[in-house]
Amino acid sequence: MMSTLKRTFFGLVILGVVIMTTYIIYKNNTKSFSPEATVEFSSGNLELEVFYNRPYKKGREIFGGLVPYNEVWRTGANEATTFYTSEDILVDGSPLPAGTYTLWTIPGPESWKVIFNSEMYPWGITADKLPSRIPEYDVLTIELPVRKLKNPVEQFTIYFEEKQGLINFNLVWDQTLIRVSMKDSQSVERVRAS
Repeated sequence: MMSTLKRTFFGLVILGVVIMTTYIIYKNNTKSFSPEATVEFSSGNLELEVFYNRPYKKGREIFGGLVPYNEVWRTGANEATTFYTSEDILVDGSPLPAGTYTLWTIPGPESWKVIFNSEMYPWGITADKLPSRIPEYDVLTIELPVRKLKNPVEQFTIYFEEKQGLINFNLVWDQTLIRVSMKDSQSVERVRAS
């Protein structure tokens, strides 16, 4: 009886090790195809940071193909993309409290919905290949027009730029640019005072 129990226990331990090893190999392989990146922006007391994974185009049709239209996208690959702001900000004129969010998008041919969600998810999709996002935790959703680029961008890229008193938060891939305008907490205070 005891030896059967020991064999069962050791069998379960070995099975657990095999599953964990397979998961680690899978995760590391997907990272090599879509490497991690962190982009940062700071001005005065405001600090913004985005962590995401950067897939490549590799000759594929991206939006409307690899990334379907009108479906939630994890806005990158692998883990859900995260967005951090150290202060309250205005995002396209709407307030977003200081904090860390997961960033989700719903691409469309003419416009995209950009969603800030308050929950953290260990991976961007579930085992059923559905987005991990739970909509009840959406804090802010905005809709922005698609800007078409003449030259395709091979690797999905997120970057910040400061122009004319705005912080532009840019999502770029293939021939698509989505520009999200942001303002710092001083702008939020002026909106609250009016």
